[in-house]
Amino acid sequence: MAKRAVSNPLALAVLACLWERPMYPYEMTTTMKERGKEDSIRLNFGSLYAVIKSLEKHGFIEVAQTEREGNRPERVVYAITPAGRQEAEEWLRELVEIPVKEYPAIETGLSLLPMLPPDVAADLLERRRDRIDADIAGRRILLAEASGLPELFMVEFHYRMAVLQAERTFVADLGARIRDRSIGGYDWWEQLHVLLGQGIGMEELRERIAAGAFGEEAADLFLS
Repeated sequence: MAKRAVSNPLALAVLACLWERPMYPYEMTTTMKERGKEDSIRLNFGSLYAVIKSLEKHGFIEVAQTEREGNRPERVVYAITPAGRQEAEEWLRELVEIPVKEYPAIETGLSLLPMLPPDVAADLLERRRDRIDADIAGRRILLAEASGLPELFMVEFHYRMAVLQAERTFVADLGARIRDRSIGGYDWWEQLHVLLGQGIGMEELRERIAAGAFGEEAADLFLS
């Protein structure tokens, strides 16, 4: 992935707005909101001004004109430059084509799941499943309301729905396998938390793991 002079995804959204026509900052914000871009791009009005100034500094946008209506504050209208058009197209091509390693919060949580007792982990996964179900249901209502829009303008919405449905399937399956004790490593996981609940400290537990009390699998994980 190329290192961008301005790397905030909001900058690409600004360039996309100005790719259509010159706009002033508030107009960019309302355009993004009206098109539901808040769901895929973190939109913050304070950050917007910093992004705009950075884009201007690097020659990707420029002041096209200033406007004033009565006693209202002056409005600055920005336009995209040829360099900005090139940057926007190259950036977009890169985002669409090249997968990147991301670090979603759920992946961090799953990687540390053994810290929780099995029943607690199952409870939390089931709650997450229910929250995802509610999110999907809400999005289906929005989709029905937007049924007149061409699919092209809803692509990111459908992508998000697909991701949510895949996560829901995974989370529900994982929770169910913890509940029925079929997940690999369940026995030593349960035993670990039984002993912790009895007040045995981690130092003694590590000694027991080293002695093979939890099996080779646990020793490989905790003592490597």
